[in-house]
Amino acid sequence: THGVPPMVEDMNGSSLGNSSARCVRDTSVTSLIFPCLYSILFLAALLLNSLACWVFFQIPSSSTFVVYLKNVLVADLLMTLTLPVKVLADSGLGPWQLKLFHCRYSAVLFYTCMYISIVLLGLISLDRYLKIVHPFGRCVLQRVGCGRLLSAALWLLMVPLALPNAVLSDRPAAPALSLKCSALKGPAGLRWHEGFNYFCQVLFWGTLVLMVVCYSFISHRVYESYVSSRSRSGAAAHRTKARVFVVVLVFFVSFAPFHFTRVPYTLSQTRGAHTCAAQHRLYVAKATTLWLSATNICLDPLIYIFLCGMFRRKLLGTTPGSRRGSQENCISSRILFITMGLDGQQVA
Repeated sequence: THGVPPMVEDMNGSSLGNSSARCVRDTSVTSLIFPCLYSILFLAALLLNSLACWVFFQIPSSSTFVVYLKNVLVADLLMTLTLPVKVLADSGLGPWQLKLFHCRYSAVLFYTCMYISIVLLGLISLDRYLKIVHPFGRCVLQRVGCGRLLSAALWLLMVPLALPNAVLSDRPAAPALSLKCSALKGPAGLRWHEGFNYFCQVLFWGTLVLMVVCYSFISHRVYESYVSSRSRSGAAAHRTKARVFVVVLVFFVSFAPFHFTRVPYTLSQTRGAHTCAAQHRLYVAKATTLWLSATNICLDPLIYIFLCGMFRRKLLGTTPGSRRGSQENCISSRILFITMGLDGQQVA
């Protein structure tokens, strides 16, 4: 076929039954727009996560809340470091071998860390829920050791499950900047990729349900506390309930569109059940929603830095006059930000 890149031609006679290999992907627009968007995202995320790392790791891991946030920060940093490879590979500025590296390794790392971050956000919501139910930390899930164990178990679960996506992308590739990652996978690799995708769907939707349940209960309890104390600030109670809605809404808007498009896109790559035109539309939808999901690496550092006075003081290099002053500042923000699990170390 004239004009078909070598890699696509090489895959046409494959025994995969994967018709996506026969479709030449038009990246004339996406190879310009998304590298620019990811470049902006990388610069912002690198700055914010570096600042958050410098500030946050001065704080001892004295609560499960802090343990989870530190693990989120590690996942976000690793995701951030994969973005330059994606930019160079998608824009065609790098050699074709860089595209291979992206498909086999950096993209796998990106997705793995994204789902680790998603699950950790769910664990944070559960931790805030338990803080309301067991305010004195009597539940075993509130112990720092348990938080570390759960975090380690999450990494030890996700990394081995994602590793075959790299190992099974082992098909030989001819030089072609239009290379599709699915073209590197044999039948076993495609089946594992599809199964891993379903597993990640369960993780996301399960985490979303957990967050809705936990934050709804927290909102109800906070509202009850206003009523029982006969607080004259009824508007504050409504603002707290609104923040619960915003937390879940932002999580949903950031990640749900990608998870709506990822299953049909993956099936188009693994089973080739769509026309080339439909595959291209799914690719554009997946690329757009993936960027939207990736913006979460900029939102998390803003949460760490700006929603608690203790973080802001350390960021500015100032030392609180006393531990009590820092504690009072975070306690005053507790009702406002408890729904986001950002009430500071002392009250965590």
